Amino acid sequence: MRIKVFLAALLMLCSSSLVMAADYYVDIANRTGYTIYYMYVSPADSKSWEEDVLGSDVLQDGDTQRVTLTGYKSPLFDIRLVDEDEDSYTFWNIDVSTQDIVVTLDNLD
Repeated sequence: MRIKVFLAALLMLCSSSLVMAADYYVDIANRTGYTIYYMYVSPADSKSWEEDVLGSDVLQDGDTQRVTLTGYKSPLFDIRLVDEDEDSYTFWNIDVSTQDIVVTLDNLD
């Protein structure tokens, strides 16, 4: 009987940890030839963009920026970048647990 109770408690503990929030990160490399001024990262199921994660910084051509994403339940994110000419590059449903981003002119919206 004790084994059944122990196994039930263990199962509940494991299943509850599956829905807990996690921390993720994504490395975004700029290979566009232009400076990126804005970087928006939002959960894939969001209907709007979250705040600019670059803030007052910029992402120069050739540089890479690591974005830490804290407290999310899913690793799926939409990522939108805007360069100095106000051109945008949008990536949809990126699994940041398995994929980083290299932005090139081929990704221009």
